[in-house]
Amino acid sequence: MDAHERGSRRERRSDDAIRDPQEGTVTRRARGVHFLSARRLQNARRRERGASSASARASSRRLRSSEASHGAAERVTLVELRRKIDTREAIVGVIGLGYVGLPVSCAFAESGFSTIGVDLKAARVAAINDGVSPLEGDEPGLPAVLAEVRRTQRFRATTDVNELADADVVVIAVETPIDADHRPRLEALVAACSSVATTLKRGALVIIESTVPPGTTDSLIAPLLERATGRRLSEDLHLGHCPERVMPGKLLANLRGMSRVCGGASRETAETIVALYRTIVNADLDATDCLTAELVKTAENAYRDVNIAFANELALICEAVGGNVWQVRELVNKSPGRHVLLPGAGVGGHCIPKDPWLLIANARDSVARLIVAARQVNDSMPVHVVDLVCRILEGADRRIGESRIALLGYSYLENSGLPLNSPSIIVAERLRELGAHVVIQDPHVPEHARSVQDAAQGVDCVVLMVAHAQYRELDWVTLRGLVRTATMVDARNIVDEAAASAAGFTYGGLGKMASRGLTPAALHRR
Repeated sequence: MDAHERGSRRERRSDDAIRDPQEGTVTRRARGVHFLSARRLQNARRRERGASSASARASSRRLRSSEASHGAAERVTLVELRRKIDTREAIVGVIGLGYVGLPVSCAFAESGFSTIGVDLKAARVAAINDGVSPLEGDEPGLPAVLAEVRRTQRFRATTDVNELADADVVVIAVETPIDADHRPRLEALVAACSSVATTLKRGALVIIESTVPPGTTDSLIAPLLERATGRRLSEDLHLGHCPERVMPGKLLANLRGMSRVCGGASRETAETIVALYRTIVNADLDATDCLTAELVKTAENAYRDVNIAFANELALICEAVGGNVWQVRELVNKSPGRHVLLPGAGVGGHCIPKDPWLLIANARDSVARLIVAARQVNDSMPVHVVDLVCRILEGADRRIGESRIALLGYSYLENSGLPLNSPSIIVAERLRELGAHVVIQDPHVPEHARSVQDAAQGVDCVVLMVAHAQYRELDWVTLRGLVRTATMVDARNIVDEAAASAAGFTYGGLGKMASRGLTPAALHRR
C-alpha cells in the first residue's frame, strides 16, 4: 500500500503454444489454490493461418497428441520434484540478491531448503555471507532471518552461477528496467537465463520472478532455454513465471502475506510452483499460465497508476476552477463504490512508473491510450510542483533564481528512506536549473538527515514533498523565525493550514492554490 491509498484506507475500512492441457474455467480449488486456464495452442493457430481448416484441425490434433506423449515423462519428473519440495530435499537457487531475491532466498532457507544465492556484486555477496543485509532502508525481520539462515548454513551467496549445478529450482529475480523511450531492457534477464542454462540440471524448474512484458516467458525465455540446454520444455526442462509482489520496507511481510499468481508452461508446472511457494506464502496462490501471470502483475500496477493519475488530474482541475481537491475527494469517497486516491507530486519507486510500459510493450500503440495518458499525467506532477513554487514566490515578490528552497522529503514513500525514482529528485533538479539554491531534508535518508530547522534557515519557500510523520508535528511559529520569506507549498496536504497561516506563512497547497487567491503569475520573469 503506498501513500496514495493510505488516506482512503484510513477513511474507509468498509513463440510456442501455451502448453495448458485444456481450455475452460476453474478446474481446481483447494487450500486457496485456483487453476485459471488460458487459450491453448495460441501460437500454433497463428502459424496455421492461411491453411485450410482441415489442415489446421489436423495440425492441432498432432500437437495435442505430442503433448500427451510427453506428459508421462513430465509427470514423473515433477512428481519427484514435488516430493523433494514436500520433504525440503530440493535445492533452491536464486539469481539476483536485491530487494526481491534476498528476501525470497531467506524465506526458502528459513522454510528448510538448502538455498544458494547468486549475484554479480562481490561486495553484496560478501555482506550476505557475513550475515549482514546490504539493502538500503529498514526491512523489519529480514536482518534476523538472514543472520539465522547463515548461522544454520541453509543459505549462502556466491558470484559463481556454476554453483547452481545441483539446484532443483532456480528463481531469477533480476532487474527489468525501461529505457528513456520507455522500452523494456531485458538484457539482465537474458544474461541470467543464458548463464544458468550452461549449468542447469536435467528436469530443473526455472521460475522468473522479475516483472516482464506479457509474452516474454513463452516467446523469449522458453526458446532461449531450450536452445541453450538442448532440452524440451515441460519434458526435461520446466519453466514458470511467479511475479514478485513486494514493497521496500515491507519485504518479508509482503512476501509472506500477499497472494501470488503462479504461471507455468503446463498445468503440472504451475501447480508445482504453487506447492513450492506454499512453503513460504500464507495467502492465495493461483495457478495459471505464464502469459496470464505476466498480465496480472503488469496490469495491477498499471491500474494503480491510472487511478493515481485520476487523482492528480482532479487536483489540476480544482486548481484551474478554484476548488479544493482534498474536500472534493473526501466527499466523493462517501459515495458507494468510489475510491479516489490521494493526489501528490508524482509517482516514484521501482514498479509503478515502469510496469505500465511493460504491460503495453507488445501491444499496438493505438490500443494503449489511457495507460499512456496516465503515465504522462503522473510524470508531469513534479514539474507542476515547481510551477506552484514559482507562483507563490512571485506573489511574495521573490524571483526563483534568487531564492533558497527547503525541500522536505526526498524518499519516494512516506516514512521510508528509499529515494528510488522519487519525484523530489526531479523537483530539486528543475529548481536548480531555474537558478534556485535547494536544501534537502529527509529524516529517513542518511545523506539528507539534517534537522528541519537547519534546512529552513534563511529560505524563501518550504516545500513539503513527502508525508513523513515528522512533518505533521512541525512548529511553524519556530520555523517562521528561521526563514527569510515565509511561503510554503504543501504537495501532500499534511500541514495544518490554519496553524501555518497563523504563524505568518503564505500557504499554497497542491489542488487548492487557486482557492487561496494565488492565481498563476508570469513564471518566466526571473
